[in-house]
Amino acid sequence: MVQIHTHETHPAIIKRLRRAGGHLNSVVAMIEEGRPCLDIAQQLQAVEKAVAQAKKTLIQDHLDHCLEHMVDASGKVQGKTLDDFKLITRYL
Repeated sequence: MVQIHTHETHPAIIKRLRRAGGHLNSVVAMIEEGRPCLDIAQQLQAVEKAVAQAKKTLIQDHLDHCLEHMVDASGKVQGKTLDDFKLITRYL
């Protein structure tokens, strides 16, 4: 069974990614219609920026949450949490 893992920022991230998906669909349509490359590049920049911001928010939220639980009550660093931290930093 998959454990549901959500953070407070997930709804905003979903909204941003859906908007980026809409822009990406528009880019495909623009290419199919033969629109000017400058217009297409501008839309692609918007898609790229939206996805990058969504990734940044997701990782930052995870790190904030992860760091809160990295050290147990005795002051010992939790192994799995530290491993997760190391793994997610690869995406920065």
